Amino acid sequence: MARQPDDKSDAKFSSDDSALIRELALLLDETSLTEIEIERAGLRLRVARNISVAATMPMPVPTISAAPIAGVTVAATPAPADMSKHPGAVTSPMVGTAYWAPEPGAKPFIDVGSKVSVGQTLLIIEAMKTMNQIPSPRAGTVTQILIEDGQPVEFGEALVIIE
Repeated sequence: MARQPDDKSDAKFSSDDSALIRELALLLDETSLTEIEIERAGLRLRVARNISVAATMPMPVPTISAAPIAGVTVAATPAPADMSKHPGAVTSPMVGTAYWAPEPGAKPFIDVGSKVSVGQTLLIIEAMKTMNQIPSPRAGTVTQILIEDGQPVEFGEALVIIE
């Protein structure tokens, strides 16, 4: 949190400022945002919180070994740590909450194995009470959906893999 008055003086926070900071912190919790910045009457205020990225990353795939058959062992390969680097990744253009369907209980826009065309809606991200459709940037087949319905997402986070 930072206060930067226009006159660059060493002014202290007033009780009104403290109340505003508390109100913005509550708003962060209610909206799942990670940062809010406002400026009014010469006061610039930024309230932010740190979110652990590790909690949103896919868990590594455990190695599975089969009994040796003619000296061959079968093992699963772990998934890449950063799916946003995958050539078929569709990443989030914003911070918000991702939803698979246009409304609760409705059929999802896509499933794993769905064929999609350029511009087809893959999912929606709610940001600031606005539902934003996320279109497919390419035609192909959905091979992975990397997020859960109703999950908060960050800018640049991989959402879907289309190959």
